[in-house]
Amino acid sequence: MSNGRSETRSGGCQCGAVRFRSRGRLGRPSICHCRMCQKQFGAFFSALVTAPEGGVEWSRGAPAWFRSSINIERGFCRDCGTPLAYRHPGGLELSIGAFDIRDDLAPQIQVNHAARLPWVETIFSAPVLDDPDFYARQEEIISFQHPDHDTDQWPEHGLNL
Repeated sequence: MSNGRSETRSGGCQCGAVRFRSRGRLGRPSICHCRMCQKQFGAFFSALVTAPEGGVEWSRGAPAWFRSSINIERGFCRDCGTPLAYRHPGGLELSIGAFDIRDDLAPQIQVNHAARLPWVETIFSAPVLDDPDFYARQEEIISFQHPDHDTDQWPEHGLNL
């Protein structure tokens, strides 16, 4: 982040099996269009922010690592598959989407822009499906997704499926 503040942030995977804490100033948020990042995230691009050197602790569980090339490892939750980290010779980057609070981590640069999907720059001009009942119906579903904050125990109430 460019605000210069030193802070502690938390985040983790969708199921809550892996949680992290980041202490210190985060680096520059970015998106990467390379094919490896597309496959890791199962998306059009990855969104990552550089972690403070030595400032990340895995507070619950730990990611599994996949070596995607000679000098790159990609961390993910072995239970739910959430992409969590990207480790390279220059350091560690964390998935922006895995942070509990993400609204101030807007990407500042694009990496591997030439590899982007040709339509990625126009997707937000597509029509919007505005269904006012969507979230009301979703609230009827019992969610097993970990909340966006640290918990002493997860799953809550010892629910194991």
